[in-house]
Amino acid sequence: MTKINITGLGVVSALGISAKHHFNQLKSGMIGIGHYLRAEQYFYAGKVPFTNQQLSELGQVPFSDYTSRTALLGILAAKEALGKTALDPGMPSAFINGTTVGGMDLSEQYFEAKGKGEQGDAALFQMHDLGANSTYIAENLGDFQYINTISTACSSSANAIMLGAQLIHSGEFHRVLVGGTDALCNFTIEGFKSLMIYDTHLCQPFDVNRRGLNLGEGAAYLLLESEESVKQSGNRCFARLSGWANRNDAFHNTGTSPEGIGAQQAMCAALDTVGLKPDQISYINAHGTGTQNNDSSELAAMEAVFGDSLPDFSSTKGATGHTLAASGAIEAVFAVQSLLQNYAFGNFSIAEPMTASPSLLRKAVSKEIQHVMSNSFGFGGNSTSLIFSKN
Repeated sequence: MTKINITGLGVVSALGISAKHHFNQLKSGMIGIGHYLRAEQYFYAGKVPFTNQQLSELGQVPFSDYTSRTALLGILAAKEALGKTALDPGMPSAFINGTTVGGMDLSEQYFEAKGKGEQGDAALFQMHDLGANSTYIAENLGDFQYINTISTACSSSANAIMLGAQLIHSGEFHRVLVGGTDALCNFTIEGFKSLMIYDTHLCQPFDVNRRGLNLGEGAAYLLLESEESVKQSGNRCFARLSGWANRNDAFHNTGTSPEGIGAQQAMCAALDTVGLKPDQISYINAHGTGTQNNDSSELAAMEAVFGDSLPDFSSTKGATGHTLAASGAIEAVFAVQSLLQNYAFGNFSIAEPMTASPSLLRKAVSKEIQHVMSNSFGFGGNSTSLIFSKN
């Protein structure tokens, strides 16, 4: 199988900026979720602590009232992942971006004005389209020969990573920047509240008394390169993307089947692609949203796949909030950090574990790690599992 090298990492979330900073935050048990006032209501969320103007300055792009926060978060993480790697026409590059919010934060400004009886500025819709955000990010990075946008709810950026790997595996491209970005907006906050799965306190993934999720915002990207591309770029290989799979149980519009059938199939297929046995996985960064349905379904799926060899697992969404389309890429960066630092991260805000298994980590632990599985499960049962391995 073609070796998929990971040579760049970039991430921004409520925990801060940069992959190294995030590792230190997760290792020490820091929580980025805070209590915020929005639309005259207080709620818990993982908000990136910078204004749009500050994000523009950090990302070194001109500030504009018409640039979405989603794109600004993406620029910042993408530039860190790309680093000093030049986009050389002689080595055609692709950009695969996952997002669900797009420029909705700007569109909401228009509707808010209309609600007040004002005319509203229709130009705010210029970045409403998901692809417009991908194009904006790509154009501010360099010359990509192929740009694609994936929107499969919470598995979007995980599927972007998978597609990037497939492009390299097929020989179509040798260098692909993959990941995703989403910003907080009223539509998603109110949407999850209408489903009655938004926790009014800090979320508690895999806790008996979990009440729901806290949303977050952020972005993360990984630079994937073939062996040929690495020879040309001279980049250091942090780890390999060794396995991937996507399955869909189509059980419900927003929920997964109680047994986690799609999740089971995705995990098994990902293991098969790399030829690993379940007991060879050192740590699972679970999807773990903190909702009743997801956590029970995911735990059932992991127990079905791994049985007595269930490895250490945890959800990091208790630190970042659920960043929707960006979550798969953010947690992919965390998975690579686990490999680099030999650390499995703890589960945040857990008081009474929903399983007696010692595999559910309450705190970060230092251990030898060879292979990490990262799960991302979206609406409609769209389930993706990625496996990251040491070189």
